[in-house]
Order: sequence, then C-alpha cells, then structure tokens
Amino acid sequence: MLEGLLGNIVIEKIFFTLLVYGEGYPLGMAKNFGEPVNRFQQQLKRLEDSGIIASRLIGNVRLYTFNPRYPFLKELKALISKAYEFVPENEKNKYYKRRTRPRRAGKPL
Repeated sequence: MLEGLLGNIVIEKIFFTLLVYGEGYPLGMAKNFGEPVNRFQQQLKRLEDSGIIASRLIGNVRLYTFNPRYPFLKELKALISKAYEFVPENEKNKYYKRRTRPRRAGKPL
C-alpha cells in the first residue's frame, strides 16, 4: 500500500509493526512475516540512520521504536495509521494481532 511511497514493502511492515506493538526486534518481525532476518536488519538500520526510529539494547536483543525526537513523527504516524485502516482484516489477524504476553498461570483456555 505504501510501498510506492516508501520504496520497500519491508519498511511498510516495520512501520505497521511499530504502530501496532510500539516496539519490535528484527528476528521477531522476520519470523512473523516468514522472511529473512537480514531484510529487516538492513531496513531498520537505514531507518535508524535517518533518525525515524531509535533502538535500545536489552540484553542481547536490540529493540526498535519510533524516535520521539523525529520532527515529523506525528504526521508519519497519522499517515501510517490511515494506511493501516486499509489493510485487509485477514492480514491484520495474521500479522498484527498476535499474543505478546504469556497467559496467566492457571487461567482456563
């Protein structure tokens, strides 16, 4: 959807993931979409070098989020949110509505 504007479908997937979950890491994104991890690493590095996203190291995992100091963050999030509205519901369920926290112990299924 935004591929023509952004120049790469992986960047669109990264933006949607960060919009929905707030943060993400390359291997998790790659496994979620079933693509090679180096595609996500390259684009995340490119976005971080541009100042659009920021990362922090937690243990051995580098977590990426939107850079709160990016001057056009509000406008970028508005554009991504609008584009996300047009993602088909089956894709939203498959890629962007997965469980991120473990189930409470003893909770019935």
